[in-house]
Amino acid sequence: MSFCRVERDGHLLVVTLDRPEVRNALHRAASDELDQVWAAFEADAELRVGILTGSGDKSFSAGYDMKESGTPTKGSDFLAQRHPRGLGALTLRYDLTKPLIAAVNGFALGGGFELALACDIIVAAEHAEFGFPEPRVGRMALEGGMHRLARSIPLKTAMAMLLTGRRITASEAHRLGLVSEVVPLPDLLPAARRWAHEILDCAPLSVQATKEAVLAGLSVPLPAAVALVPPTMARALASDDQVEGVNAFRERRAPQWSGR
Repeated sequence: MSFCRVERDGHLLVVTLDRPEVRNALHRAASDELDQVWAAFEADAELRVGILTGSGDKSFSAGYDMKESGTPTKGSDFLAQRHPRGLGALTLRYDLTKPLIAAVNGFALGGGFELALACDIIVAAEHAEFGFPEPRVGRMALEGGMHRLARSIPLKTAMAMLLTGRRITASEAHRLGLVSEVVPLPDLLPAARRWAHEILDCAPLSVQATKEAVLAGLSVPLPAAVALVPPTMARALASDDQVEGVNAFRERRAPQWSGR
């Protein structure tokens, strides 16, 4: 890997954006590389949870590398040339059923904030900051970030951030419910791993089915959402792990999940 580091630890995959010289900003080649990482992650039955973080202690990601040669300056050209799965091949990747945790080690601004919002859980270092400064330079959060933010925190608070480019601190993001935990920087990856292992304690198909169903249900009325049976849920309902979970509960032991 040229632009990220990938570490496999049992059922956990840790992906570190590794372009500290540009505050972990990503260009098209980096997104192409990450596309391979996420595709392999989704296809590998042994990998069940992922963590995304950035190298160094300054920036999780500054978003798009606007100084990279060939990066379009006009928004219309940018939309035509961006990766089909978005920044980091993640922000527009809507079919990833496995849970992702963002371990935000510094600034998450613009596209970097969009990357964090594309994850399912955000854990942040105390000095982290979040925001969409795009309107201040005539741009917009075009990777789904404006819509994810408006669905994650109160609308008026989201609009206050989106329309002004205002940043918020990690503690404020935690107060708003955007961040699940704030810790000192040395404790960031251990905290993210702790969240990952809590997920790994659960049946993998149940976790994936829950994510798939919740995201699919966001766009429909509640009765229709409840009636949804996405593909992963159908698999989970007929899985061996359904039987294992009940048996383990009755026998007062830890379940041994097979993912089948």
